[in-house]
Amino acid sequence: MKILMILAGCALLASCDYTVPLVDKPSLEIDHQMVGLWARTKADHQTERLLVLPLDAKEYMVAYPQNASDSAMFARACLVECAGRKLVQLTWIGNAAGNLPDDDRVYQVSAYSIKGDELTVNLLNTDVVDKDIKTSAELADAIAQNKSHPELFVEPLIFTKVKD
Repeated sequence: MKILMILAGCALLASCDYTVPLVDKPSLEIDHQMVGLWARTKADHQTERLLVLPLDAKEYMVAYPQNASDSAMFARACLVECAGRKLVQLTWIGNAAGNLPDDDRVYQVSAYSIKGDELTVNLLNTDVVDKDIKTSAELADAIAQNKSHPELFVEPLIFTKVKD
């Protein structure tokens, strides 16, 4: 089972979407509502946790899935303004087993919303915004050109804040 978790973590690291970031350097302050431990129940009734910690005033450290010991993945994240909305840029850096990304596809982009104790995360859909984009400007332009596309983001991941 432990080996399966490690392989799953490696597969997730290998499946990051983009080789270019939206921004090279964070400029927006973090949203403190996002900080904390979040959980969701998957279709197989397993609980998956997302840990979001402030790294500094403009970046987060993200661990996901936080409850999977060897396959937990770690990312730096920052908020980005693009196409008139606030998005999250994730830069995946490795997992708890010590595996590092095996290619340059370390960036993901998501929308998010927080209502009460509920965090909704929607990853950018690579069927709409091509994953082979070569520059940050092209990525921003592709998001802007598709901002009204009904499938710009994939199915949401909905988390609930874990209370002490």
